[in-house]
Amino acid sequence: MLNKTVSKLRPASCFSLFFTLSFFVITLITNEAMVSAFHSGIMPLSRRIVHNNQLPSRGSFGKRNAVISLKTGQGEIERPAFKTQRISSTLLHLSSKYMDYLDSLSGKKFRRKNRNWKNKRRTVRKFISGELIDDFETRRQHYLSDWTDAFKKKRQVIPAILFLYFSCLSPAVSFGTIASEITNGSIGIVEFLLSSGVCGMAYAVLCGQPMGFVAPTGLTLAFISGLFGFCAMQGLPFFPVYAWVGLWTSLYMILLGVSGSSKFIRYCTRFTDEIFNGLLSLNFIYEAMSSLRRNFVTAADPMNLTMPFVALGMALTTFWSTMEVTSIEASKFFTKRVRNRIKDFGPVVIFVVMSIINQLPWFKKFGVPTLSVPSRFELAGGRNFLIPLSSVSWKVKLLCSVPALFLTSLFFMDQNISVRVVNNPDNKLKKGAAYSLDMVALGLITGAVSLVGLPWMCGATVQSMNHVRALTEKEFNEETGKVEIVEVTETRTTGFVTHAMIASTVCLLPLLRVVPIPVVSGVFLFLGRKLMSGNSFLERVRDSLAEKSRLPEHHPIQLLGRRKLNIFTSVQILCLIGLWSFKNNPVTAMFFPSVIGMLIIIRKYTLPNFFSEEELEILGDETP
Repeated sequence: MLNKTVSKLRPASCFSLFFTLSFFVITLITNEAMVSAFHSGIMPLSRRIVHNNQLPSRGSFGKRNAVISLKTGQGEIERPAFKTQRISSTLLHLSSKYMDYLDSLSGKKFRRKNRNWKNKRRTVRKFISGELIDDFETRRQHYLSDWTDAFKKKRQVIPAILFLYFSCLSPAVSFGTIASEITNGSIGIVEFLLSSGVCGMAYAVLCGQPMGFVAPTGLTLAFISGLFGFCAMQGLPFFPVYAWVGLWTSLYMILLGVSGSSKFIRYCTRFTDEIFNGLLSLNFIYEAMSSLRRNFVTAADPMNLTMPFVALGMALTTFWSTMEVTSIEASKFFTKRVRNRIKDFGPVVIFVVMSIINQLPWFKKFGVPTLSVPSRFELAGGRNFLIPLSSVSWKVKLLCSVPALFLTSLFFMDQNISVRVVNNPDNKLKKGAAYSLDMVALGLITGAVSLVGLPWMCGATVQSMNHVRALTEKEFNEETGKVEIVEVTETRTTGFVTHAMIASTVCLLPLLRVVPIPVVSGVFLFLGRKLMSGNSFLERVRDSLAEKSRLPEHHPIQLLGRRKLNIFTSVQILCLIGLWSFKNNPVTAMFFPSVIGMLIIIRKYTLPNFFSEEELEILGDETP
């Protein structure tokens, strides 16, 4: 009997019966939400199958003589229904009735859940700006490729990592040496290496724009110097105050990022960018020249200046040779592949070769100074890793929020300007910007390093642009006679690996002792000079002395006249001098970040009184 029944089953009827039985069981063992999901997908399918096979209508359930209607070319005809079809139809009807009941419940529940979800989204929107949500959505779709793209361009990425390692190591070591002097050994090279490496790795994982780098900067060091001097004058413990200032700064930056305040950076026009980058460039060159000058001042025998001049020669050789190998791309010598290899590996080879030369017996007699680093890993002064936050009163903790405002303004400007330079359309990046997400990431990192007393890191324009240039593929256009960008490998891998190598350098401290300080100074000169490239402010300073007839037709001097151009350039020079004076004055060093914000006010409210909008556009500084 069973075999006969099975043999009479049609495929479509079996299919509908299987789905009906399965779905009837599901309704008994699953919750309302699951049933509703199945109802929306499987039940319509089962009903369509039943409908297509013309099962008996609901009024003929259980009837032995039930019939079905079939549509043919001659009209509708009736024939007896199979027993299995009657059973299937009966089960479908019961399931359908039950599903209608559950559908009414689940619909209400769905609407209630949907309403709750919308309310939650509205609540989230009150505290999190649309800019941050957009940044997260923009970068989420590229996050995996940010890591994997590096493995597609290994020949370009590996030399880039080596070059970036030395170009990022030099500032960390140099600023660590300077910080050790101005803080009486409270913060030294080990702290800068560790913080630079760990913060760089964390930033590569959390940030929105992976082509940007965080690193120690001279402006941050100036603030630390001012804070240390203030604590010394007031008799306050430095590290607890340092930690609380950092925690307040972390809070402010996270709030700025969550509120989408980075959008206001659009009011920071090219006028401000050029002055700020000029300040960074000047700071690199100043630190390099100060180090070289120190050799002459501290010479043991003023009548024998052999060592200072040898050190000066090493620094200039490092600077000149690094400039040459990085610009060989536009040269006519060798093949394109050879030129790329020289550009990629040249700076690393120069750094290593100069260090080896300094170790040769015949060269050692000059006594060129090398980096002074501890022989093993330990924090300055042998202090504990965690800072005792409770060692200062609540009044001091609250008052630390005031200098944190100045530090936040510095980080806000430095971070956004650095990332905006990276996101410049001329660099031809394709994955998009994420300013608010970058700000939140830096805020979290600042809070973490403050708890352990490590140096603060912020957006570094020089290192960021070196990162972009190292991963840029260029080709020489014979028609225009210029080197043009083909594409940029946008990846997080290079930043993460580079800073992991910097962090691991604390295990190789004895090797750093063989690196000559003049070589580091030469790298500083190179970084400062590269930062000048493309800065129209510095180009206008140079062109102010040029003969008018020798300048291009579209040059601002030709369109506006030398007087107008010199007025605009003089205002920028005065602003740069003011910033530099505030930074180098021990009394005002802690407050100079607030002066950077004055640049925006000068541009927005003062310059329009002397220049029309058309003139500002000719100068490349149109109003947003």
